[in-house]
Amino acid sequence: MTKHLVAALGAALLLASGVAGASAQMNNPTMAGMEKPPPSGPDHGMPMSTMGGDGGIYNGAPDLQAAVSLVTAGGPIGQFSIAQALTALAGPQIATAEIAKLKRQYGEDDFASFVAVQNFAINDAVAKAVAAGVTFPTPELSGATLAKRDVGLGLINGTYYEGIQLDHLVTHPIHVAVMDDIDQKFGVASDANYHKIADQAHYDLAQALGVTSVKLAAFH
Repeated sequence: MTKHLVAALGAALLLASGVAGASAQMNNPTMAGMEKPPPSGPDHGMPMSTMGGDGGIYNGAPDLQAAVSLVTAGGPIGQFSIAQALTALAGPQIATAEIAKLKRQYGEDDFASFVAVQNFAINDAVAKAVAAGVTFPTPELSGATLAKRDVGLGLINGTYYEGIQLDHLVTHPIHVAVMDDIDQKFGVASDANYHKIADQAHYDLAQALGVTSVKLAAFH
């Protein structure tokens, strides 16, 4: 999995080893290749568009370097831990404080559900990508550099959305397939809860790293 990139999701899906550099930066709110879905209707238990946790649709090439770096920050392939990843990205002090803050804000049960769904989502996305013929590049990003790139991939007009970040990491079709799996395994309410807490957590991460220009999504 950590050999040099071979992209094979089909010609329409994986076009390069990463998105354009501008869309991977925290200070660039525009998203080349982004399309917004219809303004109303359910979306995995959430409102559509920027009122929900997806924000819009990105159909461009994925940033597989950010993807593999994030996955390996969370532990061995197939055993992703969001707590381990957060510690790797922000350090143990920030990670411990953020986990405690999210538990207070959303309650122990909703936080536990977020962790279970988040971990499942990453493992499921990796499995689908590999099954589609993708091998990933050697991970090269870590710490605050990875954290800022990770958050930057989820920005629309400076606001973080979990769905757009997932589109940038693994392509929109894989993102949708993973969300369908979450709905079947955990239910749409848990899917929505995952997006809600992820929106808040990434906003908090940006603030903790001094990137105060990042805004909090309405769905949080």
